[in-house]
Amino acid sequence: MKIDLQLHSTYSDGYLSPTKLAAFVAAQGIKVAALTDHNTLAGQAEFKKACSKYRIKTVPGLELYVKVGSRNINILWYNYNPDSPELQAILLETQNRRRHNMRSKLLQLQKSDFHLEIEKILAKYPNYIPVNKIVDELFSSTANQKLIKKHLGLQNPREEDLMAEYFFNKKSAPLRDSYLSLKRVLKIRERVGGQIIFCHPGHHNKLRGQIIPKLKSLGIDGLELLSPHHSHEAIMYIQYLAQEFDLVTTGGSDFHKFELPDKKIRYAGAWFEIDSKYLRKIDRIIGK
Repeated sequence: MKIDLQLHSTYSDGYLSPTKLAAFVAAQGIKVAALTDHNTLAGQAEFKKACSKYRIKTVPGLELYVKVGSRNINILWYNYNPDSPELQAILLETQNRRRHNMRSKLLQLQKSDFHLEIEKILAKYPNYIPVNKIVDELFSSTANQKLIKKHLGLQNPREEDLMAEYFFNKKSAPLRDSYLSLKRVLKIRERVGGQIIFCHPGHHNKLRGQIIPKLKSLGIDGLELLSPHHSHEAIMYIQYLAQEFDLVTTGGSDFHKFELPDKKIRYAGAWFEIDSKYLRKIDRIIGK
């Protein structure tokens, strides 16, 4: 059975509304789907309603940035109680902190001669403020484009080039993210319910050291196995770790948007499919 447990909409850093996203996954033959927007539940009701028209089962989802000691990782949280005031409160906390941090970064860029209507830009994103869309805003100005092309020495800079240079460059006060303590999240999970999954653990060498025994001892439930961020070798290793530590495995396309029309591969689903039969104990997430 085809499933997809990592999808993003316009409520965070995706480019399709939850309604259009539901139509998209239906066209791919997906039978179970989870909207996992960053730090917000705002699109969940719309996504569930839209998916019901296609007889797609939905799993409540969420992606969060967390700290484990000195390490920063992403987690996916499924099957929580969406009506929990405690859950809503921590999400609002992360949103407010991210808004503050993004305002500081945009002020810094403004002082470097970029043309930016900061409050107008921030007002467009009442929930999670996505770096990719802020980069789009930055590049929408002709004056900014000239400055960027001169600065980077590129006539056709990619979104990733701008993000790396202006938001994550360690030489120029990178954007600080709104990380939560994983221990704190797991404490709240005891009251809110659901399962916590280590998101794309094979990406950027996040599996180094003793991170998996540490996470298991803290109480996480599983590892994302099938992901476009993973090499074949990473998938083989994550399978081994899941068996060794008795963890659930999940899979998701991490869909955000379509690539340009002239590209033959326009999204992960064009070459990457997730079949539930390959995922260890996946019924704990999606049910029977």
